[in-house]
Amino acid sequence: MLSRISASRHGEAINESAMKTLKTGDQLNECLNLMHTLMEYRHKPIHSELLKIRDRYSMLHLDVLILIYHFAKICSGPILEIGAFVGGATTAAAFGVRDSGKRKELITIEPGGSVKHKRLGTRNILRDLERNLARQGVAELVTLIKGRSFDPATISAVNEAVGLDKFGLVILDADAAKRRDIECYRDKFADGCWMVIDDCYGADTNAKISASRADVDALTTAGYLEPLGFYGWSTWVGRWRGPQR
Repeated sequence: MLSRISASRHGEAINESAMKTLKTGDQLNECLNLMHTLMEYRHKPIHSELLKIRDRYSMLHLDVLILIYHFAKICSGPILEIGAFVGGATTAAAFGVRDSGKRKELITIEPGGSVKHKRLGTRNILRDLERNLARQGVAELVTLIKGRSFDPATISAVNEAVGLDKFGLVILDADAAKRRDIECYRDKFADGCWMVIDDCYGADTNAKISASRADVDALTTAGYLEPLGFYGWSTWVGRWRGPQR
């Protein structure tokens, strides 16, 4: 009996090891595929389109905007962005929806306010966001929810907008509380949905980056997030995998 139990446990250990190896191999292939995809986009017209968007409206790196465009184009289900600012990533995602040829709900959450910045400073974020989306011809593709991501009214508005659908792409670029925002909407994340999370790498003296990275690292360790790389200056890219199985 003991020998059979030992053999059974040994077999389970081998199976678990094989699954981990398989997952690691798949993850590596997906990382390489993303890098190759990014290289291909650099030779397409959308590259110059997004370069203009980056210069006018975004603090994100051009590579990140390209990946947001790509994910929005290929994903199934609606798209959620938390922290639109003046619309750089929102526009990239809207271009992706436009070029997919499919109807997809694109929801962006922005509380508004003002920001001092040498290139993108604004006294009224919401005013400039709406103007920029209209200027790029994508306002009709975007559902703008004005408010804080964690307010009950905002959560209710998001749930009402998507109904029973699950998000295929989530972009987090608000404050440092990444886990808080994920907890608010995780029940609406499709398993394997693309995740783009900014402010996850940089100087340890930056409190926002340290807190964001701590949240992402904890969720990765717990098996909720699957990392596929860092892009641009500080943006984490990966997938949502839900509770660890």
